[in-house]
Amino acid sequence: MVKRLLVVDDEPNLLRAVAVVLRGENFEVSTARNSREALVSVAQNLPDLIVSDVRMPGMDGYDLARKLRAAPHSAMIPIVFLTAKDETEDRIEGLRAGVDMYLTKPFEPDELVAAIRNILQRVERTHSTIARLVGSQESEETVFVRDEELTKAEWRVAEAVARGLSNKEIAAELHLSIRTVENHVSRILAKKNFSNRVEVACHVISCQTE
Repeated sequence: MVKRLLVVDDEPNLLRAVAVVLRGENFEVSTARNSREALVSVAQNLPDLIVSDVRMPGMDGYDLARKLRAAPHSAMIPIVFLTAKDETEDRIEGLRAGVDMYLTKPFEPDELVAAIRNILQRVERTHSTIARLVGSQESEETVFVRDEELTKAEWRVAEAVARGLSNKEIAAELHLSIRTVENHVSRILAKKNFSNRVEVACHVISCQTE
């Protein structure tokens, strides 16, 4: 399956150059010229990974990363910073914002591609492991809810979240509307006092292995 990437940078030439490199590696690439465009793009079509600049007018890359991590539908999207800001404190702030990798400009195309492939492969391995633990092939009639606070429907959605599925993918798999899935995810977060989908995934794994 072709992986979808979103590249975010306010410098047109660099934005175009990064997109060309990644398309040449058979990735499906969308672009955004600033953080607000990026948030709109993510809301419309979840990417598998985001490559973002840090210094951008208005909302910078750090704030973009924080907003993505705070939203249930985008909390688990890997983020790579590609930026000229290479001081130690810059890297620390990026990590605190939830960034997965920090590469500096000028960048080596091979290094960027290798970093992206490594992250995506790690995500795939994690999802495969979770899928085996969760037992994703259970039918509606045989679902065993391992958390008494959640309804059967909420538990099925939580299991799907743990497998790394987006709300759109969960809706298709469970034959629900995307809005219904969003409501289930919101109720799960509220009931369990979780702040993001990562905590939901960890909770499901913990319940399955007890």
